[in-house]
Amino acid sequence: MRRSTLAICALLTVAILGCDQVNTQVNTAKAKLKLAWDKLRGRSTAPAPPPPPVRPATDTAATRVTAVERQQAASQRPRPPAAPQGHALTRDVPYVSDDTGTINPGTSEREIYELWAAPAAVRRVGKYTYLFFRNGCEYTCGTMDVVTLENGHVVDAILRWDGHRYSGESSSPPGRVPIANPGGDTLHIAPPPAPPPAPASHDAQ
Repeated sequence: MRRSTLAICALLTVAILGCDQVNTQVNTAKAKLKLAWDKLRGRSTAPAPPPPPVRPATDTAATRVTAVERQQAASQRPRPPAAPQGHALTRDVPYVSDDTGTINPGTSEREIYELWAAPAAVRRVGKYTYLFFRNGCEYTCGTMDVVTLENGHVVDAILRWDGHRYSGESSSPPGRVPIANPGGDTLHIAPPPAPPPAPASHDAQ
């Protein structure tokens, strides 16, 4: 009885393993056949890349505290606006805004945003920050209204729109007429010396 039971178990094991091997061979043959058909039809045969492994989220008290600190720090300082999409101006576009007022030397960047709203563009170079505001005469004036800050405080403003005013002394006040800078071009280039005369030939003697 025991031998027959062992024989039946052995036959079942062989049959099951044999079926698995047959299934594997059938699947391999199907895959090769599909690749051949895809090549004939001109389809891509590259298999799709596997999805990236899922990393478990680390939810610790330290990461939660750090995230809260970052949010508080971001809410305390003004977020600089994104630069506008560059496009060439071909004419002046009227500018109307209720955000008007006067800035003073020493005014902070945040105070300017509160008074005139967000600028059209911001540029930062070293300790200097340049805020560009629309003024309605970008084409004819050749510039936007520009506020220069040094270490976060106003040191100069070039303004052309009536709603933007500066109580300090501007490096380019609105009434200034552009004039040529006398003596600005002091570069003088001496012409090259004349080539020496050619030596006389012996055939002429």
